[in-house]
Amino acid sequence: MSTTLVVALIIAWGAIGLLSGLWMARHGHEPLWTLIALVLGPLFIPIALERVQRRPGVAAFGPKGAPPQRSEANTGLRMLVGLDGSAESKRALATALRLFGSQCELLVLAEVVHFETAEYATHTDVDTASHRLAEVATSAEIAGVVHTEVLAGAPGPTLRGFADRQDMDLLVVGRRGRGLSTRLLGSVSADIIQHSAVPVLIIEPVHDPARPSAHRRGKGHVAPHKSVKGT
Repeated sequence: MSTTLVVALIIAWGAIGLLSGLWMARHGHEPLWTLIALVLGPLFIPIALERVQRRPGVAAFGPKGAPPQRSEANTGLRMLVGLDGSAESKRALATALRLFGSQCELLVLAEVVHFETAEYATHTDVDTASHRLAEVATSAEIAGVVHTEVLAGAPGPTLRGFADRQDMDLLVVGRRGRGLSTRLLGSVSADIIQHSAVPVLIIEPVHDPARPSAHRRGKGHVAPHKSVKGT
């Protein structure tokens, strides 16, 4: 066997594994799987297929439990804000509260973790996310109540799926810059804008003033874009 053929086979082996690992990461799994996939190559494909079949879920409800269902007596705004501890997500929350806090009957603060994080016996990362959300919730002033939830899965599909199931009126997230992680793992905000059944507000990062900052999208149509600059 020629050296060229051997090199080509090694490259193809690694490329197949790498693509399988990245595909898993985009569906809410730990990116470190990519290293294992790189070694296993095509042998990793069955593992990726099995794990990607998992569906997003709740890793931990906050102290108040699941959000209350909508009732005829409760007609105020129900708003879900996706947080991840970043400056962009904090700015998204601050902007949402400034715009809608006085009208908000239910505010749900949610952080999304990898499936593997939610499955670990110690749940250390889930607890960390829960504490981080609880701290933010204490400073969120709205007309109604605040709930916190830690969700498991891919951020985009998990947030929009939860918003739809909980009958939220608005889903708010902050958009990050166009870094390497966005190119490899996909843009959370782009996924939400394209596929959400719930109206969406995307808060643009301060350092990128040239692009529109918020996108509103309703079922079956796309509304005109509106710019909102975070505070």
